Amino acid sequence: MSAATVRPPDAARVAGAVKVYGGGDTSVRALDEVSVGFPAGRFTAIMGPSGSGKSTLLHCAAGLDTLTSGAAFIGDTELGTLDDRRLTLLRRDRVGFVFQAFNLVPTLTVAENITLPMDLAGTRGDREWTDSLIDVVGLRDRLGHRPSELSGGQQQRVAVARALAGRPDVVFADEPTGNLDSRSGEEVLNLLGGAVRRMGRTVVMVTHDPVAAAHADEVVFLADGRLVDRMADPTADRVLDRIKVFDTGHTSAHPTDAHPVRGARP
Repeated sequence: MSAATVRPPDAARVAGAVKVYGGGDTSVRALDEVSVGFPAGRFTAIMGPSGSGKSTLLHCAAGLDTLTSGAAFIGDTELGTLDDRRLTLLRRDRVGFVFQAFNLVPTLTVAENITLPMDLAGTRGDREWTDSLIDVVGLRDRLGHRPSELSGGQQQRVAVARALAGRPDVVFADEPTGNLDSRSGEEVLNLLGGAVRRMGRTVVMVTHDPVAAAHADEVVFLADGRLVDRMADPTADRVLDRIKVFDTGHTSAHPTDAHPVRGARP
């Protein structure tokens, strides 16, 4: 294998991930032995039908939820070995989050929301980096505004800047364009893609939208809690075709446009 094709190390991964909600006859197996890695410096999208486990995978990989069995890693750190305090510190220092509902603090200004993780940690952070992010997300003239004074697209751009402000190892985004119109959604996706390609960050995004998934370097597909396919260099049309296969109840890969499933390292 040439150096140009060597897969970069994983910024995050899960191995043999199982997540069961409830117990007995009412239990739901949301993840069923999923092993997948998210390469550093890449933009990965997670897709699948409703109830396929994609948000559960994101939350467990990010340390927001715990696995029933298996392991989740940020870099080489296994999340299941950390106590609550160390897990909180890891999420604060090494992970960024972007959610569909923005999750901004309504009483804080744009500037204060962006620097909130660092302020809570009692650190100044890299002010030059934060200042450059403000220009990247195009909100310099809104720094004194509160979230209620912003459009949905502007609020999500604040959330992206906040997620990137601490230079995390990986940013997890759960349906980040779900509450946005198409134009604002495109702006947010371009910000996330730019964070990967121009800033060297790692982004993992759950989405139901083939157009959004086409911004990623790779799409991983889940169905019934299992990893069933991966697609490199996705386009909206190819992703839509793959989703249509799920809708007909078949999960075999298209040999011409999808890559075989590859598990994460044990």
